[in-house]
Amino acid sequence: MVHLDLRHLGEKLINARLPFVRELCLKYQNVDPVKELIPVRPVVHYMMGGVSTDINGATPLAGLFAAGEVACVSINGANRLGSNSLPECLVFGARAGKAAALYASERPAPNGPLQALVLDERKRLESEFLHKSGGRQRIATIRGEMQATMEKSAGIYRERNLLEEGAGQLRELQERYRDIQLDDRSRTFNTELESALELGFMLDVAVSMIECALHRTESRGAHQRTDYPARDDGTFLAHSLVFRNSDGSSRVEYQPVTITRWPPGERVYGQARQEQQH
Repeated sequence: MVHLDLRHLGEKLINARLPFVRELCLKYQNVDPVKELIPVRPVVHYMMGGVSTDINGATPLAGLFAAGEVACVSINGANRLGSNSLPECLVFGARAGKAAALYASERPAPNGPLQALVLDERKRLESEFLHKSGGRQRIATIRGEMQATMEKSAGIYRERNLLEEGAGQLRELQERYRDIQLDDRSRTFNTELESALELGFMLDVAVSMIECALHRTESRGAHQRTDYPARDDGTFLAHSLVFRNSDGSSRVEYQPVTITRWPPGERVYGQARQEQQH
């Protein structure tokens, strides 16, 4: 077990500079960092990628804009630089907001495709969740199995057999998700409905990650294939884009990477450290 020790900082400094750290430790782990060690364990910190956008946050779907961690505006390379989430939110959030406002101001009130999407989604929520009878699957059970599948099949090191196994398990989980059970059918502050919707989105993201990892037969950045350890710029110097087909299946296409000032280089941190030692 690994621990983080902040006790030497003292209560006064921790309360002044790290109040939220202490609050989180007390609330979720019943640990007081003023007096106790903080347990450390690995979790998912981030993922590279997201909804494809241009520099103004516009997505391929007219009228839909995205910014922040949900979007891929291409300021990350093989790995994400520390604090990149701040410019993603502030810089491109401002650009996306201005572009969305301009788009809305130049068009009449929505009564076309976007309005139809809203009505379709309302019908879906009612038929699949709020007005649905029966249902045998629990949200927590499917979410737990999804997490275990992704940790085993699409973790730090990946290989074809595990990825294919994970893809099959995710398809089964998506089928079981259709039989989800909700106890709360209310329309106000329905946190159970929110959790069910989040689970559906997480399953979609998990399937996208597995599909992209299967097709990308190389190693690059955070994507490490033990069966394809070399990087292949000739084939895979490209963004992976996942599309949903009309039958519900998915397909992977590629969008070329625009290289401006810095071409991609090899990650040789370990080699560089060894050379320095010698």
